[in-house]
Amino acid sequence: MGKTFKGIDVSQFQGNIDFGKVRKSGVEFVIIRAGFGKYANQKDPYFEKNYKAAKAAGLKVGAYWYSYAATVVEAKAEAQTCINAIKGKTFEYPIYFDLEERSQFAKGRAFCNSLVKTFCNALEHAGYWAGIYISRSPLQQYISAYVAKRYALWVAEYGSRCNYGGTYGMWQYSSTGRVSGISGNVDMDICYIDYPAKIKAAGLNGFKATSQSAVKPSVKSLEPSKTKAVTYTVKRGDTLSAIAKRYKTTVAKLVKDNGIKNANLIYVGQKIKIK
Repeated sequence: MGKTFKGIDVSQFQGNIDFGKVRKSGVEFVIIRAGFGKYANQKDPYFEKNYKAAKAAGLKVGAYWYSYAATVVEAKAEAQTCINAIKGKTFEYPIYFDLEERSQFAKGRAFCNSLVKTFCNALEHAGYWAGIYISRSPLQQYISAYVAKRYALWVAEYGSRCNYGGTYGMWQYSSTGRVSGISGNVDMDICYIDYPAKIKAAGLNGFKATSQSAVKPSVKSLEPSKTKAVTYTVKRGDTLSAIAKRYKTTVAKLVKDNGIKNANLIYVGQKIKIK
C-alpha cells in the first residue's frame, strides 16, 4: 500500500473546533459539510467558519453535501445549491454527494445511479472533482460498479477493515473518533489517493492548473517521439474520441493501450497513455 493520509469530516454538530490543535494531532485533511437539501437556507451554519479556520490551520479541505433528493430534478437543484455555497473557494479534496436516506435506496439501483450521476455531473461541469459518500452495504446494493468507478468514492464502514471489493479513494472507518481540538466524537477517515496533487494539476476546485501538460497537450507532444512516452490528463468535457483525434490516433488504440473497459467512461484527472 502506498502513502495514506489521515483525515476527519465535520459539520455543525461538532460545534466550535480548534483546527490548530486538530492539525497538531496529526490530521492532514478535513471534509466539511457544506449543507444539505436543495434550499439556500440549508447551508451548514458552521461551513464558512470551519472552512476559514481549517485553511488557516494549514489543513487540506474538501466538502460534502447531504442529499434528500426524491427526484432527479431535486438532485440537480441540490447540486446548484451546493455550487452556490462553495463557489469562490479552493478545495484540495473532492466535493462529495452524501447518499444515505432509506427513502432513496427504497427506489432502487437505477434511481440511486441517476441521483449520483445528476449531482456529480453538475459539479464536474462547474469545474469540481466530484465524488460519492455512501456506506458499504448500500453501495454494493444500490450503486452500479460503473457509477462507483466514475467518481471519487468515499466508503463508510466502521471497524478494522473496509470490505468493499471495488476501488475506492477514501474510507470512513469510525464515527466515534477523538481528536484534540474537538469536543466529543468525530468521524475518522483514511485517504489512499493524493487528491490535492491531482486536483491542483488538473486545475479543478478553484485552482488554476499547475502545469500546462496537466490540462492540455503541448505542441511538442503532438510530434512522434521514440524516447519519451506521451500521456494526457483528462480534463472536464473531454471524450476519448476527441483525445484520439487530437493525437492522430484511434479510440480503439487508446482503449487497448490503457486497458479501458468502456470507451464512454473516462474521468477528470485520468492519465491516458498516448504512445
